Amino acid sequence: MSTALATQQGSALALNDDELIDVLTSSLYPGAARQSVKMVLGYCRAAGLDPMQKPVHIVPMWNSKEGRMVDVVMPGVGLYRTQASRTGQFAGQTEPEFGPMLTEKIGGAEITFPEWARVTVKKRTQSGQVDEFVAVEYWMENYAVKGGKEKSVAPNAMWTKRPRGQIAKCAAAQALRLAFPEMGAAPTAEEMEGKTLYEEGSAVATRDASAVVVEEKTVPPYPADKFDANLVAWRKVIAEGRETAERIILKAQTKGALTEQQKAAIRAPITAATQADADGVIDVQNKKAGAPAVTFAQVASAMNAARTEDALNEAAALIAAVADPAHQTELKASFEARLNALKNKE
Repeated sequence: MSTALATQQGSALALNDDELIDVLTSSLYPGAARQSVKMVLGYCRAAGLDPMQKPVHIVPMWNSKEGRMVDVVMPGVGLYRTQASRTGQFAGQTEPEFGPMLTEKIGGAEITFPEWARVTVKKRTQSGQVDEFVAVEYWMENYAVKGGKEKSVAPNAMWTKRPRGQIAKCAAAQALRLAFPEMGAAPTAEEMEGKTLYEEGSAVATRDASAVVVEEKTVPPYPADKFDANLVAWRKVIAEGRETAERIILKAQTKGALTEQQKAAIRAPITAATQADADGVIDVQNKKAGAPAVTFAQVASAMNAARTEDALNEAAALIAAVADPAHQTELKASFEARLNALKNKE
């Protein structure tokens, strides 16, 4: 493949894919298979990222269907920090706090680890107020297992060597997602390392001192009504150049499986008609031209009905599709108030 890939920084450096793979394999991803590094390039292209900044990681995961380890490309917590910083609203994060140290025998290995880690991310609102978003993650719910054919539940080398550092990264990733939901819900490499991968579904691993019980869960389809509503907001951010279709597809599929028709609707070229999304008008999915994309009442109702932060963030994603700027401002204020109310209930 001879396609040239230039870095986001506008560097004069431009290498063809084979040359760039050689550089990445010998520097940022030593020992990685060329096909895996090629996946890194594909991911970075789709998300508009500079591969030389190592925004993503190659994570070996156990594929129970194939009975072998496979490489999966996932974002790192560093990418989340970079994206948060670029919003201009990131006001820093606290040093991680840790719970009491516990010593337990897990999978035949004795390990000392903090019970939990807490990280607070600070976000500056348009009014200048700084809000705090707190995430607490438990070590036992996050640590990466050795896995493999032996299905070992013992922590892998990294989680054994850096029990505080690894759980702190997981807490930071969760806090960043809470503060900046527009970054998506995709888990980071630090959170998914050691988990089990299924080709056509997801896995839930239950750890105890001697065994891993893994039950397969079929990924449900993305709800059609939510897709129709979210497509308005997705097309808007694509039209404005703030997001790519491929990255939106990646984010959406963390919530449900998309059909090929739904993917095609997201990828459809932005024309003069669909450019009207930015003004609150949409013409995709054969809707009547000039009809309002999302109304103030629809978004307000969805936010009021939300009983979890995830549901609230999903409803708030539609604010940008409301045509009236004054209504957008009012909805954003309602979102902040509703979010604080949900946090106070916890």
